[in-house]
Amino acid sequence: MLLRAWGQGDRAAFDKLAPVVYHELRHLARRYMARERRDHTLQPTALVHEAYVRLADLRQLEWKNRVHFYVIAAQVMRRVLVDFARARLSHKRGSSAPQLSLEDCLNLGEPSDGAMIALDDSLTALASTDPRKAKVVEMKFFGGLSTEEIAAALEVSEDTVLRDWRLAKLWLLRAMTDQAVP
Repeated sequence: MLLRAWGQGDRAAFDKLAPVVYHELRHLARRYMARERRDHTLQPTALVHEAYVRLADLRQLEWKNRVHFYVIAAQVMRRVLVDFARARLSHKRGSSAPQLSLEDCLNLGEPSDGAMIALDDSLTALASTDPRKAKVVEMKFFGGLSTEEIAAALEVSEDTVLRDWRLAKLWLLRAMTDQAVP
């Protein structure tokens, strides 16, 4: 109800919604930050707050359900981290970001800013050729949704989600490998 009211322009609905979803967004932010380098200056709370600011700017969006909200929130958090990485690299090394493999990006250890940027660029390219596979990656890898939740959100079978996930990982690996070749 709050999502629908907010989507219809009711700013007060967003203010009521924020405390309700804060815990889950904080959990999502902790998952994101666990994949970042250890010396990252952005903390989960700051990531959630920046996401709130960007989400509040989304006006007239037709929210389908709770899962749809969390998918959009995950995309916004990913965008915050990518923007942060791009800004950090532009200050540190000029505008040339190193290209890394998909394994570097998916490594839960300590990925670099370049890995986040390379993954984002490849995921954006995948979205232009196969939007559903890109959404599966966003929902599963970035949003932490289960196969069942993704299938329901995309209105496809769980087998389709699993197949899309496997093919998307291969596509991203190839795209990132091609980027790394001089």
